[in-house]
Amino acid sequence: MAEIPGRRARKKAATRQALADAALRLFLERGFDQVTVAEIAAAADTAVSTLFVHFPGGKEALVLGDGGERAEALTAAVRDRPAGGSVLDALRDFLATRGPFAADLDPDHRRRTRLVVETPALRAHARKLWTDNEAVLARVIAEETGGDPAELSLRLLARFVLEVPDLAALEPDPRAALRTAFAHLRAGWPDL
Repeated sequence: MAEIPGRRARKKAATRQALADAALRLFLERGFDQVTVAEIAAAADTAVSTLFVHFPGGKEALVLGDGGERAEALTAAVRDRPAGGSVLDALRDFLATRGPFAADLDPDHRRRTRLVVETPALRAHARKLWTDNEAVLARVIAEETGGDPAELSLRLLARFVLEVPDLAALEPDPRAALRTAFAHLRAGWPDL
């Protein structure tokens, strides 16, 4: 049975959501660089200090979050892959459900994804959120394959996988670019 959050937790979640919604609306209307944190706080009827309590990462975090869920999702993608399935196929399939690679995004999510891809500060932040998971991904690949997470080859693979979202998102057909990237990765790591 799911635990029902208390009043305080519900209020915090509502404030966080109001800030994220206001930020996205303003960013889509005027552009990321033309919106201040003060304007976002005002649109959500909160103080600037409240914005930074909920989003210490600033404006970028309002759109992209803090990245914590990425480590969990990457780990689950590798560990929960089908029996006999390759690590690279699991990671490719996982990325295929994200941002510019997802085929079935609703229009709001597609606009948000386009905003991230087309805004240098957001794109740089998104890249950092991915690449910050290099050690986590190398470790889970090592655990699943009997390798050593400190081995250069596994660290390279992890880094290359985590660079794919940034590089492939800029291509005219991101899904095709994703497939191409993983074809190259498979050539370098045929046993994974």
